[in-house]
Amino acid sequence: MKEFKLNDQITEKLSTLYKEVLGDLGENTEREGLLKTPERVAKSMQFLTQGYHINPDELIQEAIFHEDYSEMVIVKDIEVYSMCEHHMLPFFGKAHIAYIPDGKIVGLSKIPRVVDAYSRRLQVQERLTIEIRDCIQRTLNPKGVAVVIECAHMCMQMRGVQKQNSVTTSSAFTGLFMKNDATRKEFINLVQAKLH
Repeated sequence: MKEFKLNDQITEKLSTLYKEVLGDLGENTEREGLLKTPERVAKSMQFLTQGYHINPDELIQEAIFHEDYSEMVIVKDIEVYSMCEHHMLPFFGKAHIAYIPDGKIVGLSKIPRVVDAYSRRLQVQERLTIEIRDCIQRTLNPKGVAVVIECAHMCMQMRGVQKQNSVTTSSAFTGLFMKNDATRKEFINLVQAKLH
């Protein structure tokens, strides 16, 4: 995956806009603590939305290997950090992803990178779940894909209903995970198990 690089022109443009926003909110943009805040926020937002410049399909295609392995492969507890597209507030948690190979496997580090590529965009959790599932299905063509994501949403915890302990769980399945209850239950059991 390419190393993230800031765009100086975008940093300068966003810095100007964020300084204006701070002023409109009633802040003194000339006070010491805020002098560099517009620039820091401009850089931060570019980092948090870098997924727009990453092609998740290419990430997987870089590391596909032909193997005669047809049992479930799970990568669980993948950290998720994203931004709600409705309020531009963070949501964060964990993703649990499994696939059943059909002659092809992928380098394990690519699965968390796919999660990052989609989560580092303005998102809703439901779409994020489906995008990850569909990317793995499309590029590997396995016998099935399972994705479960559990996240806390700051737009619910800091504002609105202000429910600090709420967690949202979303899931998406293809192939054997949809057709076979035992396969889906095995995935859920393995995600919940503490094997390490």
